[in-house]
Amino acid sequence: MSSQASGPAQLVTEPTRRTLSVRQARTVLRLTAAAVDEVRAVGYDGLTVRGVAKRAGVAAATAYTYFTSKEHLVTEVFWRRLEAQPETPIDRRHSATARVSATLSDVALLVADEPELAAACSIAMLAPDPDVKLLRDRIGVEMRRRLRLALGDDTDSAVLRSIELTVTGGLVQAGMGHLSYRDLPDRLTEAAALVLAGAR
Repeated sequence: MSSQASGPAQLVTEPTRRTLSVRQARTVLRLTAAAVDEVRAVGYDGLTVRGVAKRAGVAAATAYTYFTSKEHLVTEVFWRRLEAQPETPIDRRHSATARVSATLSDVALLVADEPELAAACSIAMLAPDPDVKLLRDRIGVEMRRRLRLALGDDTDSAVLRSIELTVTGGLVQAGMGHLSYRDLPDRLTEAAALVLAGAR
């Protein structure tokens, strides 16, 4: 959930573009933290890598060695939150629908308390930037892994794909403002229940 942003930051030393030294990883961590503050202050339209660098106390040229664009930077923020989010406990005594619901709720609420950041992520993650695509692929792989854990190893791949498609559509709708991020978990649960019922 988005509340993890206030907890201790995890020092990631394998970011988007290359393996970093501890010192470089700290610089990237400062930039991603500053990006969140900058989005809150100026919104996505006003966001620039240069502005984030200034807020982080990092030279703009240095910031650009790590992030090619604001889209890349914002997508990295989302990826780091997802990667750092504790896995949803899986209790096999519960139904597949309940397990998937819990997993989807945790993912859907990653940025729910921060509407400016949520909107920024929705826009940024659709960018054609190659570094964004790399992160999008990582995000997709991680979401699939979590869903597969919730569903179980014997799940039909068509069911998994259908739920993934539902999640993607829900996140896009929330990003467009057609659906509240707070309502997203319930909508995703409803859709997953229908998919799973149809698969029986």
